[in-house]
Amino acid sequence: MPVETLRSVTDRTGGALAPAGGRCLDSVARVSVMRRQRWSEMDSAARAALVDRGLDDIFEPGLRSAIGELIDDVHERGDAAVCDALARFDGIEVDPSALRVTDDEIEAAVVSDAVDRSIDDAIDHLRAFNDAQLALTADWRIESEPGLTVGEKITPISSAGLFTPSGKASYPSVAYQLAVPAIVAGVPEITLVVPPVPGGAGEVDPAVLVVCRKLGLRSVFRVNGPAGIAALGFGTESIPRVRKVVGPGSPAVTIAQVEMQRHGVATMMLLGPTESLVIADDSADAERLAADLLIEAEHGTDSSVVLLTPSSRLADDVEVQLGRQIDALPGVRSEAARAALGPNGGCVVVDDLDTAVDVANEYAAEHLQVVVGDADVDDVVDRLVNAGEILVGQCTPFSAANFVIGCPASLPTSGFAHVSSGITADTFLKRTAIAQADARAAARMAPSVIALAEHEGFPAHAAALRLRQG
Repeated sequence: MPVETLRSVTDRTGGALAPAGGRCLDSVARVSVMRRQRWSEMDSAARAALVDRGLDDIFEPGLRSAIGELIDDVHERGDAAVCDALARFDGIEVDPSALRVTDDEIEAAVVSDAVDRSIDDAIDHLRAFNDAQLALTADWRIESEPGLTVGEKITPISSAGLFTPSGKASYPSVAYQLAVPAIVAGVPEITLVVPPVPGGAGEVDPAVLVVCRKLGLRSVFRVNGPAGIAALGFGTESIPRVRKVVGPGSPAVTIAQVEMQRHGVATMMLLGPTESLVIADDSADAERLAADLLIEAEHGTDSSVVLLTPSSRLADDVEVQLGRQIDALPGVRSEAARAALGPNGGCVVVDDLDTAVDVANEYAAEHLQVVVGDADVDDVVDRLVNAGEILVGQCTPFSAANFVIGCPASLPTSGFAHVSSGITADTFLKRTAIAQADARAAARMAPSVIALAEHEGFPAHAAALRLRQG
């Protein structure tokens, strides 16, 4: 695909390619912020459109083809291809010798005292959460029958690559949300890649470098998003090869991670675009609820935000509050919020909380908040099984979880919360089964092994047990 076509699907999120199409804000009515639907009146197509969001846009064929070509280029030309991608798609000229962020740059990075203290606060909470998780993750063994011991040993993966986006905003929070779990898990080789700040000469966001300094990360590289993902997977002259790559980003970054699975690289599915869902009833404060809906909504015009409520009155009150609060946002954030709450999501009025839970479990949101009366909260939370995170009550907004609480904030999107989890220490661990049988156990198992081996046509399998019977 020619460079001109690639540029036509470029946005500035993380120095990455993004589809020209996809969910976007072409024309959103200014009369109301939230699209309003009633679940009982929605046909199957409307319900599917709400739940099955985003995947077609993420895997747009033209973008996928372009990313495939970029990956092949990095595979063949290494650092030179990474530098070319930075020049073509980010407008930043960097020599291969300058891809690595120097120790001097990391040491010189400065942020305000308030941001510095906040990073420490967040890191402390993340360590607490992941240390507790790790303490509950231990080697184990049992005797499953006399003479047969089975179990598992748990060890960290050998290397990890962390992608931190840049472009639309500064994301030190992503850097520590990815790095702390990897460090707690004990990953010996950690590499972080990050696109340079837009419009600069290759500088990396100083807040990200402050995180790296605090956590002792020194293998840090300035790269274009998709090219950096490929470089981590293959290894280049400068960038070390890793076994697993994680990190949220634009559709182009997501496609790059998916495509690198074909080359033996482990990745997470999927980490973007962002989305949130709130279950609320009449007990909710409409002003706070509107504010919480806007948290994830302001990310981008491809975000999706849904309110599920049995109360039309609450929906009306939230609409009024949204109208007031959204005007206080900068233009680009207001535009994103109108898309996330309009064509991409909105309010769905349900008959009762039982229906709300059913819809939420089918939606499988990245971020989920529960704002219901005390009499119902435990039951609702107990029955919610598909979500990246569940935040309970109006003192637990999404932004607190995104930045400080310590629960994972890099979470599965696009319905993948049905089958996967957020990034924690467990993401960077692997389990190895261990078994030991004595002669007594081997003799007891022999007839079963022989029968199954003969049924499946593997005589050597059977012979190995027969000779032990003699």
